[in-house]
Amino acid sequence: MTKRILTGITTTGTPHLGNYAGALRPAIMASRQTDAESFYFLADFHALIKCDDPARIQKSRLEIAATWLAAGLDVERSTFYRQSDIPEIPELSWILTCISAKGLLNRAHAYKAAVDQNLEQQEDPDAGISMGLFSYPVLMAADILMFNAHQVPVGRDQIQHVEMARDIGQRFNHLFGKGQDVFTLPEALIEEDVATLPGLDGRKMSKSYDNTIPLFCSEKQLKDLVSKIVTDSKLPGEVKDPDDSHLFTLYKAFASHEQAQQLADDLRQGLAWGEAKQQLFNLLNQQLAEPRERYHELMSKPQALEDIMQMGAAKARKISVPFLAEIREAVGLRSFNQSLQVAVSGTKKKAKAAKVVSFKDEQGFRFRLVDAEGQTLLLSKGFNDGKTAGLVSKEIQSGTALDLRTDAGIVSLWFAGEAVAETEALANGEQANQRIAQIQAALQPEEA
Repeated sequence: MTKRILTGITTTGTPHLGNYAGALRPAIMASRQTDAESFYFLADFHALIKCDDPARIQKSRLEIAATWLAAGLDVERSTFYRQSDIPEIPELSWILTCISAKGLLNRAHAYKAAVDQNLEQQEDPDAGISMGLFSYPVLMAADILMFNAHQVPVGRDQIQHVEMARDIGQRFNHLFGKGQDVFTLPEALIEEDVATLPGLDGRKMSKSYDNTIPLFCSEKQLKDLVSKIVTDSKLPGEVKDPDDSHLFTLYKAFASHEQAQQLADDLRQGLAWGEAKQQLFNLLNQQLAEPRERYHELMSKPQALEDIMQMGAAKARKISVPFLAEIREAVGLRSFNQSLQVAVSGTKKKAKAAKVVSFKDEQGFRFRLVDAEGQTLLLSKGFNDGKTAGLVSKEIQSGTALDLRTDAGIVSLWFAGEAVAETEALANGEQANQRIAQIQAALQPEEA
């Protein structure tokens, strides 16, 4: 089974070297795996929790989108989208909020830290704490569960959020799954060898500490910032310990094994810090020059970026739209026809003479609608996975109005903006109309 990997980056600042080494680079490498589907998104709804400056959020969304693409993300092989372009995510977030225990959210690290800080300052425990901050884990759960991600690469400080997504998904499955799992339960993917880079002052590189090196800053700014990296006071010729050097940690994150070993040996033999900084600058500038050029080209073409994001949203919604329909069905947000029929009859529907048959061939996972005599009334297109095919076939059997269209003698069934099934070529308009009537009758819920 193909695994799904999902990663999001909050759009509140300009990407820096730490973001690249710790998140973007390993994510892009993971997207090239042949046995995985990759989902990467700009977490711009999450950004609203931390930032109330519209201009900053707008700029950050543009910068982070351009950074992903300049760094080598292949949007043909992965699904790349903005969180705010997928309306099914906030709807799912609300549904999940309704089953999430307040006690669970009370234990979230970010909320507890904010409460503790208020208590230390002798403030009201919830002073300045928004519902966005409090329910952040539910929105993150919706991000993950909407696409049934198997693995979520995160830092250690985010493990709890993935575990909470599992708890929420498990509770939904228990309440509404009827013995089957609606949601895949995700796992946190911790990559021990991914670097956590120090900033200019030796602390973790972070916008909060104002100690970052922007990933695609100019060559001059890059050189100036590298020169400001804090080192010890040892003079040229004195032995230096590379394992206790923030500068060497930065160098090692971008160097080959041989290059890192050479610099370590040189430091032990007394290489001056100024020369070591020059080597770090040369290494970074060499690796970042080409993507930096691509980045600035993308930043100068916002419409091209917008087109890419819209394409990514359309790709993501091919999954989220039918899946949310299944979730709405599970919790009882159904059409009145279906609800009334169940309420009045008090019994299960009678078996239909017609039936939907699922199968797999060289085109993918498919289904066909056959009548009582076994004649195929409709044949679906091939879907990439059986779950999506199942969701679509289930939705068209739910009693909702069918979108049937005729073109050049072929009747096609449309769902979520695309043709998902069609008939063979029919002789004339009369036959097409007859086939439409047959399909509608076959998919009409039986009366008790």
